Amino acid sequence: MGATPRGAAVRGVGRLIAVRVAMVCPYSLSRPGGVQGQVEGLARALGGLGVDVYVIAPADDRPLGLSGTTFVAGRSTGLRANGSVAPVSLSPAASLRALRFTRDADVDLVHLHEPMAPALGYACLVRSRVPLVGTFHRSGDSSWYRVMGPLARRANARLTARCAVSEAAAETAGRAVGGAFEVLFNGVEVGRYAAAKPSARGRQAVLFLGRHEERKGLGVLLEAFTEVPGDAVLWVAGDGPATAGLRRRFSGSTRVEWLGVVTEDEKLARLAAAGVLCAPSLGGESFGMVLVEAMAARCVVVASDITGYREACGGLAALVAPGDPVALAKALDRALADARLAAGRGAPAALDAAAARAREWSMDRLAARYAAIYQRVARRAARPPGTTLERL
Repeated sequence: MGATPRGAAVRGVGRLIAVRVAMVCPYSLSRPGGVQGQVEGLARALGGLGVDVYVIAPADDRPLGLSGTTFVAGRSTGLRANGSVAPVSLSPAASLRALRFTRDADVDLVHLHEPMAPALGYACLVRSRVPLVGTFHRSGDSSWYRVMGPLARRANARLTARCAVSEAAAETAGRAVGGAFEVLFNGVEVGRYAAAKPSARGRQAVLFLGRHEERKGLGVLLEAFTEVPGDAVLWVAGDGPATAGLRRRFSGSTRVEWLGVVTEDEKLARLAAAGVLCAPSLGGESFGMVLVEAMAARCVVVASDITGYREACGGLAALVAPGDPVALAKALDRALADARLAAGRGAPAALDAAAARAREWSMDRLAARYAAIYQRVARRAARPPGTTLERL
């Protein structure tokens, strides 16, 4: 690729050093997902701070190579992990392509999201000539850590800065690879959610957003919804390995609308229109990103009482025991009534408090935190040999 001019120095983070970053996402950008959304949103927010960011990822519906600031390094393969199917690249050629791009682009550092996830970032992790920043997203048991074993610890030692999106993610990574982590958070582009225009439907709708697999709890929600009285509708977005079986099992319901995979614009419109967002996951969630998005969109939230979700909602959602359809049905009935009557969790003051909570996870705030980390890493990398490192 040809040379491109350096971006502006980072604003608002002390003495300034112009930085250029390659941000590696192991998951296909052709599939919606929490990490993919974080990478793309963070890249946009960092750009607003004057950081040059290239996103490197697999994708299945785009040509290989550079388009704008996104470099598609390869295609993805579905790989089972953590109760889910991850769309990752397993190609050594794609991994080497990603490494070559970071060198051609003359980046100052490489930011690896899920550094141990196969396999796009592995060549950068092993052979990068510039400093590495790693962000760990996963919580709970991970087969990837078990497979990599001691190699994961050795690779982790190459990271100049280690971040985690939550305490749960830091605990998981620390158990597997050791080391200390700076605990940040997942960011939400709150302005986009607050400004979203509702779709034509009324407020008596419950929305599910997520992959259709056992750990996301969609089966529990569908069972619970059969006991929710009234004419409320359940909007089910996404797809997955459980979709066909669940659609057959609940085919008699006229109140369930299967939306399939939705665009980002439709997601925003559905959140703005729904009275309630339900996140019935059974476990394995390091942070409740979808809860924060719903609070930013002024939805009443009903979710499972698990660690990542408790941390996200801060007491501003109705939490029920995971896997309990009876308790979930009662919570949904109450939440729908609150949304309809603008009372309880649906009262303006309650929605204001939830929206304020969501702003604590603003993507702009997160970008500023990462920009400060990049500055710290860049300063240390630029320091002449033998110079004592000051605490930055």
